[in-house]
Amino acid sequence: MHIPRILIAAPASGSGKTAVTCALLAALKARGLRVRACKCGPDYIDPMFHREAAGVDSRNLDLFFSGKDGIRDELSRHGADADLVVAEGVMGYYDGRSVGTEEGSSYDVARTLEMPVLLVVNGRGAALSLAALVSGMAAFRPDSNIRGILLNRVSEMLYPRLKEMLEKELGRSGLDIPVLGYIPEDEAFRLESRHLGLVTPQELEGLKSQIRKGAQILSESVELERILEIAGQAPDLQDEGVQAVRPDHGVPSGSIRIGIAQDEAFCFYYRANLELLQELGCELVPFSPLRDRQLPADISGLLLGGGYPELYAEQLSENRKLREEIRRLIVEEDIPCLAECGGFMYLHEEMEDGGGNRYPMAGVIRGRTYPTGKLVRFGYINLQISEENSTYLYAGEGIRGHEFHYWDSTDSGASCTAVKPDGTRSWSCIHAKGNLFAGYPHLYLPSVPEFARRFVRRCRTWSVEHAQRGA
Repeated sequence: MHIPRILIAAPASGSGKTAVTCALLAALKARGLRVRACKCGPDYIDPMFHREAAGVDSRNLDLFFSGKDGIRDELSRHGADADLVVAEGVMGYYDGRSVGTEEGSSYDVARTLEMPVLLVVNGRGAALSLAALVSGMAAFRPDSNIRGILLNRVSEMLYPRLKEMLEKELGRSGLDIPVLGYIPEDEAFRLESRHLGLVTPQELEGLKSQIRKGAQILSESVELERILEIAGQAPDLQDEGVQAVRPDHGVPSGSIRIGIAQDEAFCFYYRANLELLQELGCELVPFSPLRDRQLPADISGLLLGGGYPELYAEQLSENRKLREEIRRLIVEEDIPCLAECGGFMYLHEEMEDGGGNRYPMAGVIRGRTYPTGKLVRFGYINLQISEENSTYLYAGEGIRGHEFHYWDSTDSGASCTAVKPDGTRSWSCIHAKGNLFAGYPHLYLPSVPEFARRFVRRCRTWSVEHAQRGA
């Protein structure tokens, strides 16, 4: 399968990858190309920028979650009908899951998928030193596959001289890497974010306008045709014959309705998770804990994803009718529910916002969630059940996930043990009782498909039992 593809990388975080990627996506889309986007690693925010601000379908490529064959399958599905796939890297190009390793890095993704790489380099306040930086990045690994340079924060006047110097110096080092354009200092390329990102409608409208402006600038300052040419030179991707998880694989056929919280407060969902549930026969029905006064009709399960509930604590609390309905369904009627991070916070008795104000929440989890002023947990985990089998996760299984949160809980749960991939650290977490599975970790369901199948089976069983009780 031939999929033209390219990866946008940088020497370090904060180099402007997201702004450049979004502007490039929008510029290529404006040309009438069918463009798809990807994000290396587990990040939710950047794919949201790709989808909501640049208007391009996006998904994650994560080696820890999916493995080498898995991300090949992801790219094959995602790019099957695309003219081009643009992947945004994570952190610095060679930075992996821990200090001293390239495992899981943008470089690791690029070599696995044989992706040509564009390196975004901050050119502000530098000249000949840029040649040392780029040559070092390109030569650090013999298969770096760095095929082009974009100079960020460089003026139109200075760019021609920097381009000539860089290409000349790289040639002296035996590196034939062209400089393909520059990104000027402009508000269009400044994506300000809070600790987790931007999603409110007001901010989103401004972002769309900002990225359109960035796309117009890149159309003139970057050699788009050469980028398309380089992307088209990527070798054919070996199609491993991906098979979707069919509804008859241990789960009865027929659609089952699952309510999924989706609004400004709850917006973090891995697309692969939702696709797996849909392949298992789920109809995902969105609702807003911020605005809806009742849940969608005829649902048989709940998904409460991550997001920014702490920013909307007062508004969530004021929606008392929905809070009480969710509590009743989970506590009194045992509706199956998966809640992670922000959704887990919403299920507490109380939530404390960044100003120290406390607000009543759904009251399913006893205790309070509160800000710590620092990053509590960060990084990949393997999640294992600590006790006997839970409803969804069984002993001996290790579902993969990720944590990233500044809020903590007076009761994070103790049903599971989260273990770092290198085995050096572990901690207790998760409330896994009956039909509820709730905690701070974001789960990657395809790593243990049986977890998703059990959830769907339980939703179907609950639907039948609930109908019988109603009769």
